[in-house]
This record gives sequence, structure tokens and C-alpha cells, in this order.
Amino acid sequence: MTQINLEPLRDPKNYLNQPLLSEKEIDSAINVVIDKVKHNIVKLGETFPSSSTKNSSYEPSENVEWTTGFWTGILWLAYEATNDEHFRRLAEKNVQSFKYRIDHEIDVDHHDLGFLYTPSCVSAYKLTGNPIAKAAALKAADKLMTRYNPKGQFIQAWGPKGSAENYRLIVDALLNIPLLFWASEETGKPEYKEVASKHYATTLKYAIRPDASAFHTFYFDPATGQPLGGKTRQGYSDDSSWLVVRAG
Repeated sequence: MTQINLEPLRDPKNYLNQPLLSEKEIDSAINVVIDKVKHNIVKLGETFPSSSTKNSSYEPSENVEWTTGFWTGILWLAYEATNDEHFRRLAEKNVQSFKYRIDHEIDVDHHDLGFLYTPSCVSAYKLTGNPIAKAAALKAADKLMTRYNPKGQFIQAWGPKGSAENYRLIVDALLNIPLLFWASEETGKPEYKEVASKHYATTLKYAIRPDASAFHTFYFDPATGQPLGGKTRQGYSDDSSWLVVRAG
């Protein structure tokens, strides 16, 4: 296996000593991205990019799996940057798809509801006040709440609720719980925030190692909620790092 020297990436001087980007450079980069989004709209139409590539290309897909919210979020960002109604119209059609998906519970029995509904429907509601988007996002938050296990105080990542084989959290869910914080703010109901806060605390306590690296997943005893240990599902090994958390 090829060894990569990571030391230059760890040295903050390699970042802090770089000049700031100019406004012209930032605008140029945004324009490049907007052009790519327009190109992908021609390819995708009202479908979504698949969750993985085939021959280095993302093929059109229906609104399934866990990544489709990112595409709709990109459309909303493009609309924010340009005020081009073409982006808004397509994003709103996507919102209708997300409403249908949560109403019919199509591939939503997992922890990735935040990835799906925050960039797509919460963004739509914040930008346009779309009531359909709000209803879909709140319903997704309710679905995410059903994944919470009081014994262990965490949101279960996948699999039948409470099964020993799947009684674990995944570090990635830290990026899903903002959906619950938003739902709590929007409804005034504290239970969303309470579950999100408990999951956050449990993840930091057990899944983050002393050197700030993280297990991919962490198991608990379904009978008692006691911590059992970290494992990987998609990473290199149980001892490898899924990510590194840095403070400050």
C-alpha cells in the first residue's frame, strides 16, 4: 500500500501563511460551480445523482438512498447565488419528491434523514417559506426520532430497532441531528433538542478517541445500554480513524 506523507497537511503554517482569496477569485469559482450545476441539470432533469459513480460518472437515479438531498441543496445554493428562477423551480419539484418520499416512507428507516431533508426541505422553507417543505422536514424529524434508543441514549444508525446486531451509533449522525435542533426551534417542542443533545453527548463520550480520532460506529448492549466498543462498517479497520475532530 502506498504511504502518503500527511505531515504537510498537519502543519497550520501551510494554511495560515497563504494569502486570502480575492473577491474576484471567489466569484470566479462560484461561476464555475453554477455552470457545472446547469450542465448537470441537462443530464439529470427531475431525477437525482446516484449515490456512487459508475465509470466515474453519477448516473440519474430516483429519490432513494441517502445522498439525494445534497443535489437539491446545491440547487438552493445556486438559486441563492443567482436568483435564477430556473434553479428554484427545479428545487421545488424536488421538494415535492421529498414530501412524497417521507409520506410513503420510501427508504427512510435509518439515521440519514438529516442528510436528506435539511439541505432540501429545511433550506426550501428558510428561503421561500414553502409550507410543503416545512411539513416534509418536520415529518422527517419525527421519523428520525423513532431511531432513538433510551438505553444507551443514541440514535440507532441502521437495521431493525433494538436488534443486537445493529445496536450502535455512527459518527456521521452528528451531521443529521441538526434536523432535530431545527424542528425543536420551529415547533417549540423540547423533545427534539433533548434527543439530539443526548445523542451528541453519547457520541463524544464513546466514539471519539483520546487523540481526537473517531470510531466509525460504536456498539451498546441492547439490554442495559452499556458501551461495548467501537467497530467499523465501511472503514479500513476497527482501529483506523473514520474522521478527526479538532477543537478551536
